[in-house]
Amino acid sequence: MTTLPPDWRFITRHPAHFLAFGLGSGLAPKAPGTFGTLAALPLYYLIAWFATPIELYLIIAIAVVAGIWICGKTGRDLGVADHGGIVWDEIAAFWIVLAATPQTPLWIAAAFALFRLFDIWKPFPIRQFDARLKNGFGVMFDDLLAAGYTLLVLFLAQKLLP
Repeated sequence: MTTLPPDWRFITRHPAHFLAFGLGSGLAPKAPGTFGTLAALPLYYLIAWFATPIELYLIIAIAVVAGIWICGKTGRDLGVADHGGIVWDEIAAFWIVLAATPQTPLWIAAAFALFRLFDIWKPFPIRQFDARLKNGFGVMFDDLLAAGYTLLVLFLAQKLLP
């Protein structure tokens, strides 16, 4: 268990740490969740470029399920279940949002802004789950709920806007 802030040495010590810290994006000194969400963009489009839609959805599902272990292992090794630098939860959850968002710059920007808003604000019941679930599942679950809120708002916007 480390007592020092995580650094490149820590995240390269185990593949789970490297993924949990978003290939290094989670080491950002300010707003690591935002940097993790930004890192999700090129990773998503790289995967989407090579994968069929079904393969893409399968990869996202695997990323979410594996994220429970990745985030849990890294949190245990850090001694902090939901360390701010752990951003795999943002990455995997934002991939879900991207897969369902119209692929135009405006919609992608709106998706990004809404996802960050819900992830930071944590409206009911996200805050309650975030406070109670302190393991890999809990780390992933609050971001999946933020993704759900984001998708709901984007869906309503698509239906209501001309």
